[in-house]
Amino acid sequence: MEFGISTGNIDDIGYITYAESLGYSRAWITDTQFLRSNCWAVLALAARETRSMRLGTGVAVAGLRLAPMAANGIATINRLAPGRTFIGIGTGNTAMRMLGAPPMRFAEFRDYVRVVRGLIRGEEVAYTYQDRTVPIRMLPGTWNFFDLEHPIPLYVAGNGPLTQALAGELGDGLMTALPRGGSLASIMAHVRRGAERAGRSLERFHVAALVNLMLLEPGETLASPRVVEACGSAIMANVHYLVDWMRETGKAPPPFVLPIWDDYQRFLDGMPAGRRHQLLHESHNSYLRPEEARFVTPEMIRLNCIVGEAAEVIAQLKALERDGLNQITITPPLAGNREVIARFAAQVMRNM
Repeated sequence: MEFGISTGNIDDIGYITYAESLGYSRAWITDTQFLRSNCWAVLALAARETRSMRLGTGVAVAGLRLAPMAANGIATINRLAPGRTFIGIGTGNTAMRMLGAPPMRFAEFRDYVRVVRGLIRGEEVAYTYQDRTVPIRMLPGTWNFFDLEHPIPLYVAGNGPLTQALAGELGDGLMTALPRGGSLASIMAHVRRGAERAGRSLERFHVAALVNLMLLEPGETLASPRVVEACGSAIMANVHYLVDWMRETGKAPPPFVLPIWDDYQRFLDGMPAGRRHQLLHESHNSYLRPEEARFVTPEMIRLNCIVGEAAEVIAQLKALERDGLNQITITPPLAGNREVIARFAAQVMRNM
């Protein structure tokens, strides 16, 4: 199994190089325009400062830029770090909703992935812009402004059946969140369905999961303030997503969130409605708001995290590896993130 980190801080490229020195093999650079540094700038600096680590977007939000611009961005980074890049693409959650907009619709997203995939492979593709469809392709020419000679894997980000099947159909891999309970069977069934539709093999298909992981001290409980603080930002990011998802779809909340849901709705009543799209996502995978700590219950931690002492975590990861997971990407809160990845490397990675 491979191990990666997620970051988006241009002031701390040293975090990426430190992770590389610890044995982390991938850095997924976030793409959220109001909360993180520009992903292409971070990737360019990281490409210059790293030696072996694979670098890519984790994930590039399709609604923020045209497909040719995304292809050009990662091909340019590939010129700086030949053969060490990848591109992850998603429909958008926080980045789009902080614009007051929903994620990209599936049909449009599928076409976006198709275009990026073709362009980074050096192919000519049909592209529609301003209601006109023309053939386009990237033309490196003699000056090598970008690199298409070294393959650039494309990962589709998806937590639902449609996008997971799309990953099998058009992607080189899938970036997903682990389902409640940690089973990959349903995810891989969706991926296989997409691959079969396209007549593709999954022999080299790469499955990565964005993971909130917690190493407990001996005897430590899930109610520990340290555990709540460490897990809280990622758990609440899931809750924030559900708030928007339910408003957009009209569906009922999933069972795992029901014990806190009514109380959280009352909490939301205190947010100005006109600025909720900003305030709701402000702490996204960064820190836990003190006023939201009461929603990070032991049950929420158990259902949303890989948690336990080192031996228990290793057992959980090995089970996921047997089920087809190739890589996990760790998302600790910003404060203390170096300590988290160092401890995980020492206690888990070295014993895998």
